[in-house]
Amino acid sequence: MMKRGALIVLEGCDRSGKTTQCQKVIKWLQQSNKEAHFMRFPGSLINKYLECSTELDDHAIHLLFSANRWELLPDMKKLLQKGTNIIVDRYSYSGIAFSAAKPNMDLRWCQQSDSGLLKPDLVIFLDIDPVEAQTRGLYGSERYENLEMQKLVRSNYLKLQDETWRVVDASRTLEEVGLDVCRFVQEALDNITPDSDLKQLWV
Repeated sequence: MMKRGALIVLEGCDRSGKTTQCQKVIKWLQQSNKEAHFMRFPGSLINKYLECSTELDDHAIHLLFSANRWELLPDMKKLLQKGTNIIVDRYSYSGIAFSAAKPNMDLRWCQQSDSGLLKPDLVIFLDIDPVEAQTRGLYGSERYENLEMQKLVRSNYLKLQDETWRVVDASRTLEEVGLDVCRFVQEALDNITPDSDLKQLWV
């Protein structure tokens, strides 16, 4: 009986190195002859908002982020069920952590719209001090990138931790971080058996 693929999510505050590490994991999996598919949230339409091109109510934009994830749920299920591993750059946790960092937004309310999405097999949180993240390239180019906001976002992320999370110190070199990331990914792959069902988030 064929094993399903693993759903692996990389999370972290802005400039923590998520995209770089996702690319490294994809390359490593492919070199190991494992099927791998890269996904990134949010999609391009939502990114227009992040680039300050439009204004919407905070609740509305949160629901748009969530709808973007629900839209891709059927595709994600199909890939996983045929044995493809999915590596995701940001997922529900980002949407919730960023939305709930706004003054009029409640963390639990933000979680509700993502209840029932696929639960990752592994969430790797690339942890970096927001002050240090400011020194990295292009910081401040998006709406959400300011120091106080990033501190709140990091705090919210840590409130969302569960047994699937592994926290990695992202202040180290790319190579050091990458070794930890690939080790955790391998552990997640090893833990999936032919009987491993897909699970739902927050149900």
